[in-house]
Amino acid sequence: MALTNNDIMKKLRVAHKLRDDDIVKICSLVDFRVSKSELGAIFRKEDHPKYMECGDQFLRNFLNGLVVHLRGPMPPKKKKESSK
Repeated sequence: MALTNNDIMKKLRVAHKLRDDDIVKICSLVDFRVSKSELGAIFRKEDHPKYMECGDQFLRNFLNGLVVHLRGPMPPKKKKESSK
């Protein structure tokens, strides 16, 4: 019995005590737009008529946004000085 992307999203939501607004903001940190109705569909039970499967792209973007949310944005990389 493997975890689905929906299960992972549900567990992350509970573990980080996130609300729908928080998830929308986290996704916007990586320029990924999601609506509250889409989130509602992802968090429904599988047998519900409005259930939507959480795709890999959605989960990937949410995880990238969560990293930015928790750690902050990546600092700019410093250029190496060439030795002469």
